[in-house]
Amino acid sequence: MGTEPVAPARRTGGRLLGVKKELDIREQTTERLEHAMGALGTAATASMEERLPWFRAMSAEYRSWVGLVAQAGIAGFVEWFKHEEKIRPAIAGEVFGTAPRELMRAVRLQQTVEIVRVVIDVVEAQVNELAAPGGETQLREAILRYTREVAFGAAQVYARAAETRGAWDARLEALIVDALLRGEVDESLHSWAAALGWASTSVAVLAGNTPEDEPEAIIDDIRIASRRARVDVLAGVQGSRLIVIVGGVEDDPLTAAKPFTSKFGPGAVVIGPRVEDLYSATMSARAALAGLRAVAAWPDAPRPVLAGDLLAERALDGDPDARAFLVEEVYEPLQAAGAPLLDTLTTYLEQGSSLEATARLLFVHPNTVRYRLRRVTELTGYVPADGRAAFTLRIALVLGRFAARPASL
Repeated sequence: MGTEPVAPARRTGGRLLGVKKELDIREQTTERLEHAMGALGTAATASMEERLPWFRAMSAEYRSWVGLVAQAGIAGFVEWFKHEEKIRPAIAGEVFGTAPRELMRAVRLQQTVEIVRVVIDVVEAQVNELAAPGGETQLREAILRYTREVAFGAAQVYARAAETRGAWDARLEALIVDALLRGEVDESLHSWAAALGWASTSVAVLAGNTPEDEPEAIIDDIRIASRRARVDVLAGVQGSRLIVIVGGVEDDPLTAAKPFTSKFGPGAVVIGPRVEDLYSATMSARAALAGLRAVAAWPDAPRPVLAGDLLAERALDGDPDARAFLVEEVYEPLQAAGAPLLDTLTTYLEQGSSLEATARLLFVHPNTVRYRLRRVTELTGYVPADGRAAFTLRIALVLGRFAARPASL
């Protein structure tokens, strides 16, 4: 004879009994969890003290906030378990919303994951005591699901915080760059820069054309390059210009500029002079921008090029700083050295850098011309026999004579 089939009503009744039994077990487990919440929070804090060195090193105030986050996590789990896991836990509000914003800066995402792991370990270690008889598996599975929700929730909280902080940092960085370019430097500038992690003293400013990428991508690439080069950087895109302020520049600004040159668009990249601090960066930026405007007059300029190597072009383009430098640092020292030195340089430049022709016109020995030209180099730093240097010296002589002419003319 065959086996008698089970009636549908009997099967349905059996399932209902099973569901009712499961609900009863869940209700009993929930009661146990609610009674044990305080003890679990205390145990979690004690376990963090024992297992997490960074937690022990925190101030008492921050430790109390972290403990509160752990307790909120346990309370959130009990509430979630109580409602048969039908509601999605509000991780951001229930767990992380209990702590101040400052805690987000003090506790990294990796450390938050460690906190969650410790709390879960504490709860799992007491599953047999917390779960009603027959509910151990049910509670363990719920813990695993809630842990996943907390992990995703933590990632979202930190991602939103990072996105907000990144947007604020970008605006602040743009304000600093704009203030430096306009020369509006005050005490707040260093506070703003410090908020972005700026800690350098010596500074140089780079100016060039903006690449075709989105501004955010450009700035991100520059930040990556700065971390690799281990220097501080502030950068800003201003229309067709890209400005990069490099901190921690040693003796050679060209070396400091190398990691960032490829981040600029086509065309010249001009480096302003090295200055001592961020307050003085306006001067470096002014020189870099003047050089960027004037570099068109030197098609074969290297990339990058120092703004100081473009003094002649900048002076011809109307840059008052370049004109003042050539007069005060080149012409006036030559004038103070005496008429023979100035006359020798003038004649040498007019005679196409010919020693013999200069000596003949001045009725002196060629060695005397050589000596005087060496003195020119010592006083100005420019070698008259070099083509670029000769061009700069010639412009300096013209500007110096303009400055020396009578005011009545």
